[in-house]
Amino acid sequence: MTSLPETIGYIGLLDDEDIELDSAALALSSLDHEGQDLEPYLEKLRQISDAVEAAFEQRVAADLASGERQGALLAEVIGEQLGFVGDRDSYDAPLNADMIRVLDRRRGLPVSLSILYVAAARRMGWRADALNTPSHVLVSIGPKDAPALIDPFNGGQLVRPEQLLALLERVSGAGGWPSEVHVIPMSNRITLVRLLLNQASRAEQAGDTLRARALYERMTVMAPDHDAGWWELARLQLVHREVDKARASLWAMLEVTRDTERRAHIHAALARLTTGD
Repeated sequence: MTSLPETIGYIGLLDDEDIELDSAALALSSLDHEGQDLEPYLEKLRQISDAVEAAFEQRVAADLASGERQGALLAEVIGEQLGFVGDRDSYDAPLNADMIRVLDRRRGLPVSLSILYVAAARRMGWRADALNTPSHVLVSIGPKDAPALIDPFNGGQLVRPEQLLALLERVSGAGGWPSEVHVIPMSNRITLVRLLLNQASRAEQAGDTLRARALYERMTVMAPDHDAGWWELARLQLVHREVDKARASLWAMLEVTRDTERRAHIHAALARLTTGD
């Protein structure tokens, strides 16, 4: 495991495949815990990986060739032995997307717990990704010819196709059907973006637009090519009458946006800001 970067700007400079999800999430969390000693939390991440490796060594390697069996091992160690599960009692609490608090409480959201599962699996050399499932992040684990879906929020339990369909129907209504977009793997950076989006949306729902603005700013530093982060940052900067900053954010968004329709929206927004001066 690499050492924790001193600033999240370092994450923004990394190639996506070089980002370690759990330590990067810890770096983001550290911004809300000034002066907190992070070494004990890095040690907790190491302990998760060590526990998975120890359990693996007690089994015949051939027995863990499928995603279903790899997922079962992660569920046994992270979900049962270490006790990391979803927080059903206070689901919307901001601390469920705060990796320091997730490690303290062993409770979290689907996305924060998925980060722990994916990071531990990858250190075993297993193929694992957080998926873009709406409302409830799932994890794909295992080789391409024998993958499985697991649900870290529910202790890492296996997700059967009919259960995935039921999840999608709850989100999109009756008739919802799995499509490629619902089960596409998220990149490391987009997984972290989704973690920040959870925090930002909850902050704004609570009326704390200053907190939401700070979170979107982190998003643009950590994932500068994610154009939606720039748009939301500009929107909240305007809420706080920071017109020059909003204009700068929109110009930054224009630099990374190639979609013709989106570029037209950005130019229109910039024109309104100019005429409103």
